[in-house]
Amino acid sequence: MKKLVVILLTLGMVLSMFACAAPATTEEPAAAPEAVEAPAAEEAAPADAAPMYIPVMAKGFQHQFWQAVKTGAEAAAVDFGVEIYFDGPASETEIDAQVNMVKNELAKNPKALALAALSTEAVTEILEECAEKGIPVIGFDSGVPNDQTGAVKATASTNNENAAALAAEMFGENAELVAKMQAATPENPIVIGCLSQDAVSASVTGRTTGFVNKMTEVAEMYQPGLVSVEGHTKWEAKVDGAAIIIRVEVSATTEATSLQTSANSLLATNGIAAIFCSNEGAVVGLLAATADGEDLADGGKYADLVVAGFDAGAAQKNAIRNGWFYGSVTQDPYQIGYKAVELAVKAANGETVADVDTGAQWYNAANIDDPAIALLVYD
Repeated sequence: MKKLVVILLTLGMVLSMFACAAPATTEEPAAAPEAVEAPAAEEAAPADAAPMYIPVMAKGFQHQFWQAVKTGAEAAAVDFGVEIYFDGPASETEIDAQVNMVKNELAKNPKALALAALSTEAVTEILEECAEKGIPVIGFDSGVPNDQTGAVKATASTNNENAAALAAEMFGENAELVAKMQAATPENPIVIGCLSQDAVSASVTGRTTGFVNKMTEVAEMYQPGLVSVEGHTKWEAKVDGAAIIIRVEVSATTEATSLQTSANSLLATNGIAAIFCSNEGAVVGLLAATADGEDLADGGKYADLVVAGFDAGAAQKNAIRNGWFYGSVTQDPYQIGYKAVELAVKAANGETVADVDTGAQWYNAANIDDPAIALLVYD
């Protein structure tokens, strides 16, 4: 009997031990949800996506203008968190080189392309490819004029005709030049020159057109019916017996020596009273033809010549400060570069974009160091 009691007590103790241990076995599954939460936390922190890539292809690098455009483009890239590649041929005559550069960048499948084309015709196939792939193209500076593919969505540029017209308007406010226009006769006509580096690029031809049209309008105020436009067939509007001749001189190439030759041709013209240089290259050519501008100084060979330039650069700024130039028109190259990238980002994101006029200002010795102007006139 005692043995039976001991056995029963022992069984009771064993059963009570199992009963106490049972809750421990039910707690382990409760911890399982914590084990599956770790992968979810890893999925919430994916690797950073690569930034949007946008090549910005300029017409050249030979002028400081393009360096200022580059600075603006780089600033926009930082502000909008994108990656850009800014490049251009060594010379604005190297159309094939630019085409190859653009093709190389297009092979990288960019999200958008900013382009200042040397020749729209030369990049037509590239534009067609962009249209097929859905890569929006943004023009800047002269842009991509007369695009027929639909790839170009907008352009960031100066209204070149309006900008150059500003120079003609200022010529109309120069007392000495006005006096010469008033005194001019068919027997003793005066000549107002326009020096341009080419008759092809949209920016330069636009400026030439803007200056010629406005200068004709101004000159007609003093010699109605006696204003003749000569020198190049694209702008020619000859008038027999003219008292004021607006002569367009276009350089054979964009090289400095060629522009200097064209400047010399204008300077040698009988009755030359004023010259407008339609870009930095033309300015450099004229300065080279006038002993780095010293012939324009008081007492110099061309001291009475009224000269206006376009854009900026160290040499032109020096001519302005010394009073050798009456004044110049400046674009806003920084904004051209900045807006080109901004428009490209918006277009790549599917936003509707439109052309942007980046503006122009007249500057001279009196205001060249004003903060608002100093920002625009690069060295």
